[in-house]
Amino acid sequence: MLREAISVPKLLIEKAVYKVKSLGIVRKVDELGRIVLPMELRRLHDIAPRDSLEIFTEGDNIILKKYEPQCVFCSNSEEMKTFKGKNVCVKCLKEALDQTKHSD
Repeated sequence: MLREAISVPKLLIEKAVYKVKSLGIVRKVDELGRIVLPMELRRLHDIAPRDSLEIFTEGDNIILKKYEPQCVFCSNSEEMKTFKGKNVCVKCLKEALDQTKHSD
C-alpha cells in the first residue's frame, strides 16, 4: 500500500492508495449482512476469530483493514496503554508526564 498526504487548511488527511488485485473469489451477503472471509485471506493477513476489522469506503469500494489501536497523539501502534478510554503510546505518556512535572 502506498500513502500520499493531502493537505487541507489546518488539517492533514492521509489517503491510502491501494493496488487492487482480483482474487476471483465471490461471496454472497447473508440475511444479516454478513460475509465470510476465505481462510486463505485470514491466514495471509493474520486475522483470527474475534479480531476487529476497520471498515472504510472510497468511492464505490469497501475496504476492510485489521484494526490496530493507535495513539491519539502520534498514531504509533506500539506499546499502547488506555487512558480514560483513549489509546496512548508509552512515549506520549512519558512526554506528558515530563511536561506536567516541568510546569509545576
